[in-house]
Amino acid sequence: MLFSTKPSLFELFRTFFRLGLTAFGGPSMVAYIRKMAVDQKNWLDKETFNQGVALCQMIPGATAMQTTAFVGLRTRGVAGAAVSFIGFGLPAFFIMMVAAAAYTYAHNMPLVISAFSGLQAIIVALIANATLSFGRTTLKSWKHYAIAGAAAALFGLNVNPVIVIVAAAVGGLILIQSKLKQPAADPAIPPDQVQSTTKPLMWILGAVVLGLGLLFFFQRDGFNLSTLFMRIDLFAFGGGFASIPLMYHEVVEVSQWLDSASFLNGIALGQVTPGPIVITATFIGYQLYGPWGGILATASIFLPSFVLVVVIAPYFDHLRSSAYFNQVIQGVLCSFVGLLSTVTLRFAWNVHWNIVNILLAGAALVALLLKVDILWVVLTGIILSIILIH
Repeated sequence: MLFSTKPSLFELFRTFFRLGLTAFGGPSMVAYIRKMAVDQKNWLDKETFNQGVALCQMIPGATAMQTTAFVGLRTRGVAGAAVSFIGFGLPAFFIMMVAAAAYTYAHNMPLVISAFSGLQAIIVALIANATLSFGRTTLKSWKHYAIAGAAAALFGLNVNPVIVIVAAAVGGLILIQSKLKQPAADPAIPPDQVQSTTKPLMWILGAVVLGLGLLFFFQRDGFNLSTLFMRIDLFAFGGGFASIPLMYHEVVEVSQWLDSASFLNGIALGQVTPGPIVITATFIGYQLYGPWGGILATASIFLPSFVLVVVIAPYFDHLRSSAYFNQVIQGVLCSFVGLLSTVTLRFAWNVHWNIVNILLAGAALVALLLKVDILWVVLTGIILSIILIH
C-alpha cells in the first residue's frame, strides 16, 4: 500500500522538530513516530513502517533517529529523509550545546558537584539496566552467552572494541544457526525510488569527502574528532546504547580527551536532554573545541547511520533474507551485551561510593527495572543528590 498523503518538506521538518522536543527515552520514541506517521498523518501504512523499524534495528546507529529518516525517505526521497532526520535531532543538539556550555563554566560549583556525584551512580544503574535489557532480548542460548562472555573478557583485557565486534561477527557466523527468511512481496522502498536516491547520495558523500579532506589538511584535530565519531557510529549495532563502550574506549582510554568522571557527566546530561544517548558526542566535542567541536562531533556521530538508511533501505528485504547476514548480526549484538557489562564495571570503579550513592544507584536500578521513565529517574536523582550530598 502506498502512503495516502505526501507531506511537504517543511511539514516533515516541522512535525519531526516538534516530536524531537519531547524525544525522551531513546528507542521508545519509535512508538510515537509510528502513531504520528501511520495513525495520525497517514503518511505510511503499518506494514511499510514496520519494515522500516526492522531495517533501523539491524543496522548501526540510533534507532529512533533512523526511523525518522526512513519515514522521510519513503515519503519524499533523500530530501525528505534529510529534513526529517535533522528536524528530529535539532532540539537535542541545541539543548546539549547549551548544557555543555553551562557545564564548562559551572562544573566546579559545589551545587553542581553534588548533583553530578549522585548522577554518576545513577548512570551506572542506567548502563546496568541497559545491559540486562539488551541481554534479555539477545541471549537465547549458550552460544549467545559464550560470544557475550568472550567479548566481555576481550574488552576487559583492553582489546580494541572494533576487533571484538569483528570477532563476534565471525563467532556468530560459525556458531549461531539462523532460519532463512523470505523477502517481503512489497519492498519497503519501491524500485522506482531507488534511482532517485543515487544522485543526492553522491552529492552527500562528495561533500563528506571534501569536508574530511579540508579538515585533514587544515585542521587535523577536527579530522581526528570527526573520523573517530564516524567510526563509532558505523559499529554501534543495536541502537544508541551500543555506542557507549566504543565511545568510552576511544574518548577516555585511547585518546584520553576526557577522564571517566567527565565522560559519565556527559552521559548524564544526555539523559536529561531529548534525543538519543549518542548526543553525548555533542558534549564531548564542545568540551574539546568549543561550539565548532560540538557541531562537528554531532554531524559525525549521526551522518554514517543516516547514509546507511538511504543506501540499504531499497535492498533491505533481500539482505535480511540471508541466513549469513542474520548470523553475523546476532553475533555482533551478543558482543554488545559483553561490552556493556564491562563498561558498567568500569563506570562503577570510577564512582566514589558512599551510602548515599549506593542507595541512589540501587533505587534507580529498581525504578528502571519497573519501567519508570529514564527522564524521571534522572531528574529525581539530581534533586536527591543536591539535597543529600554535600
